[in-house]
Amino acid sequence: MTISNKSWWLSAVAATAILTGPVRAADADSAEERDGLIIVVGAPDRSSAGTKTDTPLAQTPQALTIVPAEVYLAQGAISISDTLRYTAGVVANPYGQDSRTDGGFVRGLNPLQFRDGMRDIFSYYASIRGDPYNFSRVELVRGPASVLFGQGTLGGLINLVSKVPEFDTGGEVALSYGSFQRKEGFADLTGPLVEGLAGRIIARVRDADTRVDNVPDDRVMLAPSLRWRAGENTDITLLGLYQEDDSGSTSQFLPNVGTILPNPNGKLSNSTFIGKPGWDRYDGRLLQGTGSVEHSLSDRLKISLKARYIDSDLTYLTHYPDSYNSPPNPYFDAAQRTIGLYAEGSYARLNIFSTDNNIQFDFDTGAQIEHSLLAGIDYSWNRVRKTGSYAYETIDIYDIDYASLSDFGGGLPSAAYPGFLGGFSEDTRQKQLGFYVQDQIRFWDRVSLVIGARRDYTRTQAAGGVAEKDHATTFRAGLIAEIVKGVSPFLSYTESFEPISGTDIFLQPFKPKTGTQYEGGIKFHPDSKTLITLSAYHIREANRPVGTIIIDPSTNLPLNGEIQIGKLTSKGYEFEASRILPGNFELIAAYAYNKIRPQIDNVPKRTASLWATKTLPIQSDISLRLGGGVRHTSVNYSGTIRTPGYTLFDALAEVNWQDWSFAINATNLFNKKFYASCLSRGDCFIGEPRNIFATFKKRF
Repeated sequence: MTISNKSWWLSAVAATAILTGPVRAADADSAEERDGLIIVVGAPDRSSAGTKTDTPLAQTPQALTIVPAEVYLAQGAISISDTLRYTAGVVANPYGQDSRTDGGFVRGLNPLQFRDGMRDIFSYYASIRGDPYNFSRVELVRGPASVLFGQGTLGGLINLVSKVPEFDTGGEVALSYGSFQRKEGFADLTGPLVEGLAGRIIARVRDADTRVDNVPDDRVMLAPSLRWRAGENTDITLLGLYQEDDSGSTSQFLPNVGTILPNPNGKLSNSTFIGKPGWDRYDGRLLQGTGSVEHSLSDRLKISLKARYIDSDLTYLTHYPDSYNSPPNPYFDAAQRTIGLYAEGSYARLNIFSTDNNIQFDFDTGAQIEHSLLAGIDYSWNRVRKTGSYAYETIDIYDIDYASLSDFGGGLPSAAYPGFLGGFSEDTRQKQLGFYVQDQIRFWDRVSLVIGARRDYTRTQAAGGVAEKDHATTFRAGLIAEIVKGVSPFLSYTESFEPISGTDIFLQPFKPKTGTQYEGGIKFHPDSKTLITLSAYHIREANRPVGTIIIDPSTNLPLNGEIQIGKLTSKGYEFEASRILPGNFELIAAYAYNKIRPQIDNVPKRTASLWATKTLPIQSDISLRLGGGVRHTSVNYSGTIRTPGYTLFDALAEVNWQDWSFAINATNLFNKKFYASCLSRGDCFIGEPRNIFATFKKRF
């Protein structure tokens, strides 16, 4: 199905007209209660994501999006990437659903992932994915946020907000079954343990296959937590996490010739597995411990202390075809069936310690001038260790003889096996210390000015190399004013400084990325149920790593890696709206246009989406919730390779009876076959297939 740009513009205009319609005063609440069942709709109107203080979104001079768990789970999200599929300026899963990592573009650039305000992902293929069920919401900060968070990309950052214990007893247990033999049970229980102490336990057990043959998606996750109210003004929270994934790679790197480009033998199946059954895997174990203390010295003075330690082990054994050999045709024979096959194995260990500590002081400098001054220090340390090796074989990709492929004794490729190419190792340590200050000034309860500055010091050292020391000062300034009720234009200037862990293709430590963004827009918020944001931005970035291939002169074989290029410019505009209409009818609409120079591989210029839900009362204690969505991603390019755009439909049907519910989710409902992206280097990535699953749930 093809939807023209004009049609999407008309849809956006129509959605705007609907979303800005009148609202009756009787419908001012954002939750509807019937016989003990509370249906929560809409998004929070306050967040600390952009300022580290509890600030209304309508008073924050920056484009932010808050996606509550109730919303992204209703949309069928099964990964962190999925949670932002209906968010403006985001391309979720740009290389298809990846069982190894969560990926996406924000304003054309890769965002960093944070958890509870502290970064939790360093390097590639050194850890496993987070579980969306473990979080109460996902926050997207568009544009740089280095003044507060230190390590931030220009496009933005994703902050995952953990569920914490509550002092009211509640929770749920559920069972789910769906496509690809997906079977799982999960639970979330919370409540008081003794006076002043609450606990919470979140758990998931999953046994599942994936769209790719011989690639599982199994998980065990356990997240216990405690919350202690140590007095009227002190709140202490401890969060734990154990997670183990037994999976593989759903990214099989199928060659362009045989996917998006013709091959006389036909198209390769989207479920094609290129590897050795039983050897290929992506298995990881993750341990996390987080502690936070919130203490109010007075009603105007507050201290916040946070710290986290992460320990991650990962085994990554995989095969991928040599699609990079003499493109555009990588086959060795005239029949175009025989292709080279790389075997790569690695063991990775990732350790992270991070802490963020600040003090907030609220004061006035006049009858109509209010300040919220924030000053803080954060520190992080991480170490990434990897050991790996390569081997090389050949296969008939249309009729793979799996038995003939080596399993290397269950371990890494070595010289004891034919085709061994050599090994590699990495041991990189990075430290960062940052000092930040920010003042939020509120004039006449209508105008908000945010100004801030930060100083960072970093040290990066690869084993056997010379330590790279860097420092930077970054600034931010933003102004938003409610010129008439519910209409607030804003302007902002932000800077970024991002130390990069790891080494380039020449084994030299990466230099930090730096950049600036100018943003302007307007927020419409006529009532508590409506928030519409229109924004435009201009971004400039330096020292960006990009993938490249060079020929190793010692082996005459290609090496994959990254180099850092010069400047990059990303600019565009976005529209995003959420609105709750009378009768518990919710709409979320988004449209974005982005242009990058020099062009980055596989960044589409346009995305658009529309999601709606409606709850219908059936009887006094029975309700039916129906939902549906459509999302469109335009064509993208990699060199001369053009990957067509695609339009996908999602659906939800949920029956609620007293404390029980039964829901059916469907993503890519019509099972559209598409490629998420294809690269000029020679390989393609399969788009998400239809996924249908049913969930039976009991609430407490």
